Amino acid sequence: MNNNSKVLALKYRPQSFDDLIGQEVVVETITNSIKANKVPNAYLFTGIRGIGKTTTARIVAKALNCSNGIKNLCKENLCENCEAITNSSHIDVLEMDAASKTGVDDVRDLIEFSKYGPTSAKYKIFIIDEVHMLSKQAFNALLKTLEEPPEYLKFIFATTEIKKIPITVVSRCQRFDLSRIKSTELFEFIKKIKDKENGKVSDDALKLIIKISEGSVRDALSLLDRALLSLDDNTELDLNAAQKIFGYFDKSQLIDLFQLILNGEENKVINIYRKIYDQGVEPKVFINDFLELLYYFKNINSLTLESTNFSLNDEEFTRIKDISSQVDAEVLILFWQFAISSLEELDIVSNQHLSIEMFLIRLMHLSSIKSKKTHDLNTDESLESAAVPKQTDIENVTQAIDQIKNIAQEKKIKPEIETEIKAIDKSLINSFNDLLDACSEKKEIKLKYELEKNVNLVKFERNRIEISFNGNLDKDFVKDLSAKLFEWTGERWIITFSKSKGEMSVKEKQKNKKEELINEVKNSEIYKTIIEKFPDAELTDVKLNKKED
Repeated sequence: MNNNSKVLALKYRPQSFDDLIGQEVVVETITNSIKANKVPNAYLFTGIRGIGKTTTARIVAKALNCSNGIKNLCKENLCENCEAITNSSHIDVLEMDAASKTGVDDVRDLIEFSKYGPTSAKYKIFIIDEVHMLSKQAFNALLKTLEEPPEYLKFIFATTEIKKIPITVVSRCQRFDLSRIKSTELFEFIKKIKDKENGKVSDDALKLIIKISEGSVRDALSLLDRALLSLDDNTELDLNAAQKIFGYFDKSQLIDLFQLILNGEENKVINIYRKIYDQGVEPKVFINDFLELLYYFKNINSLTLESTNFSLNDEEFTRIKDISSQVDAEVLILFWQFAISSLEELDIVSNQHLSIEMFLIRLMHLSSIKSKKTHDLNTDESLESAAVPKQTDIENVTQAIDQIKNIAQEKKIKPEIETEIKAIDKSLINSFNDLLDACSEKKEIKLKYELEKNVNLVKFERNRIEISFNGNLDKDFVKDLSAKLFEWTGERWIITFSKSKGEMSVKEKQKNKKEELINEVKNSEIYKTIIEKFPDAELTDVKLNKKED
């Protein structure tokens, strides 16, 4: 194939250790081990896609089999072995894709082939890509050979999912975790490629490519290839053109949107979002970018422009720094929780576009309520219960989110139920049994079932219940119970989860009581007399007669 007709990811694929970027520690370790003649039985390369796992495996194969030795590795004028490995035609270097050959029979053939020594090179090398795709039986068949292979046999594994590989295999390999390529290093790399290709791409457009690639060299080269093919030879690819090509929008629009949300200007917020949507930006992409912006607002004082992975330019970085000084951290955290919740909602709504608009409107209401809190911290309508939970239990976050979701409606609902609340005795629920009785009285059968069957009481106090639970507890239990307690007592209750086991559930207590009664009856003379006359009889239940005073 003509080299000029290749895609950039293949055309500029590293052919030696010197060509690799961002993996200096790995290169130095491997080179030193070969020089010291302490080559491991197997190498294991792991990391995200497109950072050079398979490429490194091939370069290691060249380093082990180069005719000139490790100290004089081929760079330009390749020896016979290096040339054959580069072309994937070396008889002693077998590259296998575990995604297509996953079975134990494939590994057995490999082991059978390994019994014969190398033909023209020093080592016979098996490169297995995506090794985590091998079956459990295939891994087991490989174990013995992997631990004690012949001196001439070496394995090189590559995988993106190290956790799927049995630990017995990992422990027999020398593992190397290839890191993501740093933004500045990747920027300089693709800028050189752009110059070699005589491409006209602005630095801001290149920085957008770096951001989208997330540290993957292959992704960055593929995006650059696409960008260079999208415009005429005499036209420069600027940031605006790159955003249209890759479906990304100007971050300054998002900063303007955030500022308007804080100011409560609903019409302008919706208009800006609709312009962003018209640019072809997907709702999920919008939410993820919004989350990224919230992170920058919260942590901007501890960040530098370079650490933002080129997501921001100088002007945007300065604007975020100025705005963040005027925003309460609690508001940002509440916005974050709302955005995460809305991201989950997108999977269940049919019109995601409308869902995003409602999400932005809710943020404006939340922001305005939060602002009122600073003027009156003692009112019943404050956001104290909607703030981030202070409890160390991680599960309380769910409760907080549910409370946040309802806080905007609370002011409207409260006047409607005020009369009902006044009619309710606030001391109605003072114990766990009172709570069960209230569920029965209000005909909340499902809630009572959860309390009796799946809940273990740890501690009961006024306006606070601490529980543990089993795996069958309904996911909406906390939200439902909190809502009903507020409805019945007119007061907010805090439901917390505890690591303590707590008391037995009500159903367990009833079951134990029943077993005690049955055992007691079985020890009675009446039961023994009945069994003598009816040997096949079986006692299944006991009911006590209640005597009236």
